[in-house]
Amino acid sequence: MIEIKGLTKSYGDNLIFKDLSLTVQNGEVMSVIGPSGIGKTTLIKVMTGLETADRGTITIDDDHFDINDSRLNSKIGIIFQDFNLFPNYTVLQNITLAPTTVNGLSKVEAKKEAINLLKELGMADKAELYPYQLSGGQKQRVAIARALAMHPQIIAYDEPTSGLDQESTQQVAEVIKSLRSAGVTQMVITHDQPFAEEISDRVFDFAKEVQR
Repeated sequence: MIEIKGLTKSYGDNLIFKDLSLTVQNGEVMSVIGPSGIGKTTLIKVMTGLETADRGTITIDDDHFDINDSRLNSKIGIIFQDFNLFPNYTVLQNITLAPTTVNGLSKVEAKKEAINLLKELGMADKAELYPYQLSGGQKQRVAIARALAMHPQIIAYDEPTSGLDQESTQQVAEVIKSLRSAGVTQMVITHDQPFAEEISDRVFDFAKEVQR
């Protein structure tokens, strides 16, 4: 379970959100919906250490952290809106880079795990391709595999269907639902309410929360 309490974030005099609290249960998919520019992406950037917050606490299972604790970076895997894949690395290299350089996993073990993840995501035949050779939906699945390879306790997606066609959007939806069946805790930032309703156990209306 991930529980955020009293989260407050501002940029100078511009208050983004104040005393925001939310909980995501283990194995749950929760979508955070709301219009663009309201602060949804800022929320997951704060959660993953890419932005600092004014105050707040976060609990992941039985571990308690100040919201600006650098250790949170290893607890929450983020899937960026533009994927952030390394263009000069193959799919396999993109997935194995962090486990070997950050977690100290051997190249053999990292490759074995990456291949298994690609198989689970229907991408086994794309291991040696480069990002430019993939569709948007395929890039999204590589980004998901890369995040899963770090064994985070929660996966957070920033607008996972942005720029995707209907077919790719449906592929991403099926992957998220498949991960939910496997017990993966997921948090989805999106302005696409029909998509949120399809994939989620629960929908959190960010606009209502920050305006209350």
